[in-house]
Amino acid sequence: MKKIVVIGAGASGLVAAIYAKKNGNDVTLIEKNEICGKKILATGNGRCNFWNEDQSIEHYRSSNLEKLKEILKEENKEEILDFFYKIGIEPKIKNGYYYPFSNQAISFQRALLLEAKKQNVKILTNSEVTEIEKRENKFITKINNNNTIISDKIILSTGSKAAPKTGSDGFGYEICKKFKHTINPPMPALVQLKASEKYLKDWDGIRADVFVKLCEDGKEIARESGEIQLTNYGISGICVFNLSGRVSKGLENKKKEIVKINFLDGLKIKNEIDFIKWMDKRNKILKNRDMLECLEGILNYKLVKVLLNVSKIKENELWNDLNEQKRNLIAKNITDFSINITGTNSFDKAQVCTGGVPIEEIDTTSMQSMKTSGLYITGEIIDVDGDCGGYNLEWAWISGMIAGRSV
Repeated sequence: MKKIVVIGAGASGLVAAIYAKKNGNDVTLIEKNEICGKKILATGNGRCNFWNEDQSIEHYRSSNLEKLKEILKEENKEEILDFFYKIGIEPKIKNGYYYPFSNQAISFQRALLLEAKKQNVKILTNSEVTEIEKRENKFITKINNNNTIISDKIILSTGSKAAPKTGSDGFGYEICKKFKHTINPPMPALVQLKASEKYLKDWDGIRADVFVKLCEDGKEIARESGEIQLTNYGISGICVFNLSGRVSKGLENKKKEIVKINFLDGLKIKNEIDFIKWMDKRNKILKNRDMLECLEGILNYKLVKVLLNVSKIKENELWNDLNEQKRNLIAKNITDFSINITGTNSFDKAQVCTGGVPIEEIDTTSMQSMKTSGLYITGEIIDVDGDCGGYNLEWAWISGMIAGRSV
């Protein structure tokens, strides 16, 4: 029997502890919070979107997607879904998104915690790890209550720096550095984007279904569609969140980040030419209406005012009276509106991080460190992040499962 310490009782840590105990090990799970799975409770707006039918690897970012594919392979996906079924999780699937049938994240947290207890995992809550050392073939873990645990192996599942109120403070990165790992700079991901234009206060509170592109140094690098939220600091919404990790890395590398928005993609208006043709037709139907009146039935009136203002068009001007330059400008701003991104909101607003231990430094068959024998690393500490929609939890579950069964 080996003695295993799992540090961090989040999504990957709970699964890792359960799997490690299944193999007959003596397992201790250490959690700094008063409860296990605190971040699980907050996922999916309290509903826990734990999986997605769309399993394209394109929903993930990593320094090496081929290495990531070795972890997220089909047999591992099938095994973890079977595990959820065996601990009592029945999925409710809506538009490809998986939730527990109760629609409550607490159902997932309780199922994992109940299984851990039934497996006789020793759980220490309100216990913050202060130091980890390796002497010969043993790990010495020191806890803030003057407790010391000696173990054969350690599974590090401490999370990143995102959502620090749930206990993620970046401690795991420091441990990985100590054990000779590289740390790619952790930065906010799945987070709101900031800008500094004067019109932001005028469009605050607007929601719209849009198509967005992310351009870096003038080159398109990503595209998304969905609901955008226009705010007094910039832009938000799931389609924005899915771009934010790339933005964080780009800004860190002094790249120029611009988000381009098509506000009329839902009407199949793809570019300026489409808009001008559409507007010519609309103007014939809505005779003698000014620009504000022509557009406010399609877009939020506050947004129309902003778009007209940045296009230097007065609200009471008529379409037929606009010169070619003004027509082209309003067409450009409605179908390809550019907003310069100056930053992201902070870690406390981010759902996950981009950055961490490069996946190349992890044995993908076991999640064991390739720098320090006996150290296993899971979840957000590794430089892997995914889109909204259950992908980050999937990564946590599977990486925890692999580490737990490997020890």
